[in-house]
Amino acid sequence: MEILNKIKGWAGAITEVGISLISLAIVMEVLFNGQGIPFWPNISVVDNITGMIAGLSAEGLVGLVAVWVLYHIYNRK
Repeated sequence: MEILNKIKGWAGAITEVGISLISLAIVMEVLFNGQGIPFWPNISVVDNITGMIAGLSAEGLVGLVAVWVLYHIYNRK
């Protein structure tokens, strides 16, 4: 049981880091308006997220994604 708790803790930490990196990427893209950030690859995070949500909405899952996002935003420690 202790091993499962450690794995759960690692997974939670990795998820938090991922969410933080995605949030940072969105803020950087909005602040610099996609204007050649020196260390940033030539990708559009906002367009990618918008495309994923549009694809999910075509499948009727956009409500579930919205609930998931809101759950994680309001349950941060």
